[in-house]
Amino acid sequence: MTKRKGGVWRADWFVGVWVVLGVLLLHAATDFIGGMERRYYDFGMAGASRTPSERIAVIAIDDQSIANIGRWPWSRDVHARLIDKLAAAGAKTIVHTAFFFEPQQDRGLGYIRRLREVPGVSENPQAAQLLQEAEAALDTDTRLAASMKNAGNVLLAADLRLGDPLGRPDRPLPPYAQASTLDPAGAFLVTAIETQQPIALLGAASAGIGHLRQLQDPDGAVRRDALLIDYYGRAVPSLPLLAAASSLNLGIGDVRVGSGDVIELGRLRIVTDGAALMRPHFYASDGRPAFPIDSFFDVLNDKIPASKYAGKIVLIGATAAGVGTTLPTPVAASMTPVETMAHITSSILSEHFVTSPGWAQGLSLGAVVLVALYLIVLLPRLSAGVGATATAVVLLVLLAGELLLLNRLAVWVQFVLPAALLLIGHLLLTTKRFLVTEAGKIRSDEESAETNRMLGLALQGQGQLDMAFDKFRRVPLSPAVMDNLYNLALDFERKRQFNKALAVYEHMAGYDRTYKDLEAKLARARNLSETVMLGAGASSPGGTVLLADGQVEKPMLGRYQVEKELGKGAMGVVYLGRDPKIGRMVAIKTMALSQEFEGAELEDARQRFFREAETAGRLQHPNIVTIFDAGEEHDLAYIAMEFLKGQDLVPYTRAGALLPPATVLSIIARVADALAYAHAQGVVHRDIKPANIMYDPASDTVKVTDFGIARITDSSRTKTGMVLGTPSFMSPEQIAGRKIDGRSDLYSLGVTLFQLLTGQLPFRGESMAELMYKIANEPAPDIRTLRPDLPEALADIVALAVEKRAEVRYADGRQLAEDLRKVAESLQQAQPGPAAADDATTVLPPGAGLAAVAGAAQAAGGALEPTLCLSPRDQGGMPSVAGGDPRHNPAHPAAAPASKPRN
Repeated sequence: MTKRKGGVWRADWFVGVWVVLGVLLLHAATDFIGGMERRYYDFGMAGASRTPSERIAVIAIDDQSIANIGRWPWSRDVHARLIDKLAAAGAKTIVHTAFFFEPQQDRGLGYIRRLREVPGVSENPQAAQLLQEAEAALDTDTRLAASMKNAGNVLLAADLRLGDPLGRPDRPLPPYAQASTLDPAGAFLVTAIETQQPIALLGAASAGIGHLRQLQDPDGAVRRDALLIDYYGRAVPSLPLLAAASSLNLGIGDVRVGSGDVIELGRLRIVTDGAALMRPHFYASDGRPAFPIDSFFDVLNDKIPASKYAGKIVLIGATAAGVGTTLPTPVAASMTPVETMAHITSSILSEHFVTSPGWAQGLSLGAVVLVALYLIVLLPRLSAGVGATATAVVLLVLLAGELLLLNRLAVWVQFVLPAALLLIGHLLLTTKRFLVTEAGKIRSDEESAETNRMLGLALQGQGQLDMAFDKFRRVPLSPAVMDNLYNLALDFERKRQFNKALAVYEHMAGYDRTYKDLEAKLARARNLSETVMLGAGASSPGGTVLLADGQVEKPMLGRYQVEKELGKGAMGVVYLGRDPKIGRMVAIKTMALSQEFEGAELEDARQRFFREAETAGRLQHPNIVTIFDAGEEHDLAYIAMEFLKGQDLVPYTRAGALLPPATVLSIIARVADALAYAHAQGVVHRDIKPANIMYDPASDTVKVTDFGIARITDSSRTKTGMVLGTPSFMSPEQIAGRKIDGRSDLYSLGVTLFQLLTGQLPFRGESMAELMYKIANEPAPDIRTLRPDLPEALADIVALAVEKRAEVRYADGRQLAEDLRKVAESLQQAQPGPAAADDATTVLPPGAGLAAVAGAAQAAGGALEPTLCLSPRDQGGMPSVAGGDPRHNPAHPAAAPASKPRN
């Protein structure tokens, strides 16, 4: 098959390839995706829960200190005084982050020194002493150096300018700075080309010098620290690394560049990203400082006792506005160098750092490849909904995976690139598909509108009106199409399919209600759609007759005027009828015998139908639906019976909608009375279940429906040769196909009682075979396991009613009713039941279950169970009821002292 010209470059997979290449090119040429990756890294860092070291404290040169001590820079004897206090208090390590690159000498110091050289001055003891004191007061560098030397644990900061050295340094490291460096031993490090060191006087007095060069990412934020920087063959440590070593009583000689990307400091193993670059953990603290920060002035003037810093690493640095620079970090929009150093030092001591090992980089690359394959190969094959769901799931996995690894394992796997590729690719491919689809749809609609109209006309000419309407609905409405639809509706009317004609007219009304006589047609079709057709057609007696004024004469079935259809079941149709002579509303059950039987079987079925109707008609009991009439007309056999209010019990079998136990017992007791009466008349119901019991809460009326209807085909053969039943409610003997009597109905009533009390059936199975096996072999559960609040006496009654052995089970409905009423009376005395439920509607809607109107077969819209079919030869004829009080049966538990029956 040849491909359409230009089809390849329009294909989704081809577009997917270009999308992948475009996103990768965007990533390589710009920092857009890289910036999103770093921001997501910051988001993950802010969400991590780690505790900073308590061994670190910060003394800030803040706005308050400058306001009280004086403008910056201060005289260095001020720093000396603070160092003296901290040293006396026992601070473990003192780190001063201010740069002392220039000497600080008062101009008067030179004059004093010249005065000491004047002849005779030195011979005057008083003058010599005064000059000596003045020189000591003005020589603040010497004063600071003395304090540092006395403390013996003061670290100072140096600066390095990064670059690639090509020759020799312009300014070699002085000896005091050289002492704090180590041999890099060939390790690959970041390099520097220029340095600034503290003045010799202070540098020589310090315990060590480390660089304070902060590395910035392309967005200007600090996320890494260069633990070692190569300055012309010597590795200069960072000030945080030197501070951590000093606090552990280690020196620069204890720092070793280990194998791979690890720097060892004593027993500490600091994992880096290579080149001695560590990603420290920045501690989030909900807007508060992660480390205690005290004012320089307060400590200097003893407002904060210096003893607070005993045994701690004390970092001294500027936080005042305009003094030094601030840079963003993952947890703050701006952070001073001294605060940044506190985070880095804590990360070293606590081994809190983020790594990005080789496997993490491989995982990120693999994710990019998989996302690219998804966009190129899989996404074009998925529908819009499935594709959107798949993309959302993959996107969530990528972003949640990166966040989880960062927070839990401190491993940075960069998934933002594949996530961005996935999102951009999906949006572009979806947009392309939408644009192409919409353009194609417009062209297709224009091309197919006339085709669909012609097809509709052709199908209408062939009499396939439903298919014709389907084609016409796909054509945009216009005056020409309105003419076609109008003629189609008339064809539906000619076929007496008034509900379909109404659908056509309503479709037309959405475009133009003023078209011809559309309003009148709508009213007429709506009226006709509510009528029913009986028999062969309108010409038959009782059929629907259209009068000259467009009104409808409703059909007759026997002496009953048929109002409307109430529902359909497996056995036939149920109509709402009215006896015109007395105005009584009835439910009319019909069965089209000629459609189910033929020949001799038809006559046999007709006789059985009316024999069963006669049998049911003999049952005159307040809790049994009343049969008024039976007959046959228009090939329909029918039974007219009492039209019932209320509804069946099916809605009350669901958890959350259960009736009060006392109400349930009252209902079941009356059903048991009805069954006892029927059994005494030789009638076995065979299909007792909630759907065949009507209940009207307003009048507290209970009626049993469907007596004898299911036995129409009991010993005759239908088209399937089967008998209908509801398996979950059938007794074990009925399941087994044995001869049954009234005790089978009482078993079904016991199952109904169980379901109304608990909202569950006693037996359930994944298949019909499993269900039948459980009914025949397994004991029913105790209702108290599902409803512990029910009395034990009631549990005994239910257990006896669903006893598998018919000879042990209740044999008389009256005894069951009597036992239920005793328990109900005790329940009502213990706790009065709630008020009756709201009155149900007196007219049931179309589609309601047949049991809800007069007890026919299951309705199409009801909550139905699977139907079990048994061969007619396995069903015996209607046996007589085993009479007598069950307590007179020696095998019956009621004859013995009261105890809970066991299966």
